[in-house]
Amino acid sequence: MTTAPPTVRLKSVVLGEGRPKVCVPLVASTAESLRAAAAGLPAGDFDLVELRIDFFDGVDDAESVTAALASVRDALPDGIPILFTFRTAGEGGQREISPDAYEALLACGVNAGADAIDVEMFTERAHLERIVAHAHAAGVPVVMSSHDFEKTPPRDEIVARLVAQQDLGADLVKVAVMPTSPQDVLTLMEATERFVSLAATRPAITMSMGGLGVVSRLAGETYGSCLSFGSVGTASAPGQIDAGALMSVLSLVHSAQ
Repeated sequence: MTTAPPTVRLKSVVLGEGRPKVCVPLVASTAESLRAAAAGLPAGDFDLVELRIDFFDGVDDAESVTAALASVRDALPDGIPILFTFRTAGEGGQREISPDAYEALLACGVNAGADAIDVEMFTERAHLERIVAHAHAAGVPVVMSSHDFEKTPPRDEIVARLVAQQDLGADLVKVAVMPTSPQDVLTLMEATERFVSLAATRPAITMSMGGLGVVSRLAGETYGSCLSFGSVGTASAPGQIDAGALMSVLSLVHSAQ
């Protein structure tokens, strides 16, 4: 059992202690369909939602983005946090975006009341620093992320990315990688355990993607990942499983710790 790093609270949800939390991505293209998706989430199957704003048709309009976030907020039960994410095409998202537009969009998410934002660690440094500073000035935690849909980097490279993210001001650090062998899945899990036990000052979110990596989504409490993504309807990444089934397994593992 690894030693837990400091926790991060998002509304009623505490990340970094106890059972890994379940996050359901919302991937609809209109405010109305986002509201319906949020309202239809099964109670008890999730702890927070991720608003994947790169799927949203009105992503280029700040008022539309603000309205979309408000529609999700209105449809969720009290206390459920919203993670605001634009995943770029280079890291598995739906579209490209300029650095200036990316910074402005994440600032819009902060200003519109998101409970946390995701920022990709390989964002151009000046933009990255301003995004983090703006979020922190507003009291909004930052998830800093890195995604590799082609391969699993070596253990030490994964650890180095997680360390770099916390050095860059992340409140939660995140790495997702694609395995090509069972050993790759073990590499991701070993890297996470090493980071958490030796270097972490922030909670970590890590996963091995695809069907081969599903075990990493189920065993986070064992090796040190504090959150897992589960789907209700359309998945946002390869290997996501049904949120209710994920919650059941995570709860079972937690009860045995």
